[in-house]
Amino acid sequence: MSQPSTQPFDLCPNYQESTKAKTTIPREQKKRKAGESPTEAASVQHRDSGWFSLRGFVKPEDQIGMVSMCRQPGKGPGDFTEPSLKNGAKLNLWMMSLGKNWDPTARSYGPTRPFDGAQAPTIPDAFKMIAQTANSTASESPQINPDICIVNYYTNSGKLGLHQDKDESESSLTKGLPFISISIGDTAEFMFGDTRDKDQATKINLESSDVLILGGESRLLFHGVSHVKTNTAPSWLKEETGVRPGRINLTFRQY
Repeated sequence: MSQPSTQPFDLCPNYQESTKAKTTIPREQKKRKAGESPTEAASVQHRDSGWFSLRGFVKPEDQIGMVSMCRQPGKGPGDFTEPSLKNGAKLNLWMMSLGKNWDPTARSYGPTRPFDGAQAPTIPDAFKMIAQTANSTASESPQINPDICIVNYYTNSGKLGLHQDKDESESSLTKGLPFISISIGDTAEFMFGDTRDKDQATKINLESSDVLILGGESRLLFHGVSHVKTNTAPSWLKEETGVRPGRINLTFRQY
């Protein structure tokens, strides 16, 4: 079971320093061209039924905003914890649940965390808008109204073994409603496949701003993170937010 840390986990420990020496986001990265839609700005790849990758989808200013909005609830009730599984093994990451709490021990959702009764913080409307815009960009994917967002922070040594996300409701899984994954920070090597055999898994890089959508026939693919590639985050993200080295992953679902 997850346990609270003795000190609140600060996602952006260098925040004060970052505000004194802000960098300028390159113009070509900061704004889309006038009239350009997210679909035109991002590279949309459709690999298999229900599998979509949107490269470069999340705008720099939105990445900065998402990091900043994760920092505040991450220091209060319902904050980041180091989750552990039923057998006591700790996951190699920090986790915060928004909307509904996910209990990795019971593999179920609820309004509060069992070990301290903390209420899951609400999902910011700005987060939902970005996730749903990505969802609608992949127009062939079933559309969701996310009521869960799992925020995982991976250190440079962080990883996550191959697993299936199948703790949502029977209705959600039967309909193949997708989960929407947004990557911010350092690049991660993402792996996925039909089994838990990592040697047979396909591996791709997910960079800061990339969105991955898995629904339909791809909803129950095994997936995980083999490793995080150090010093690959955009320099402006670190300088604007003071975020820790590593990768932030926000996964949206509809229960």
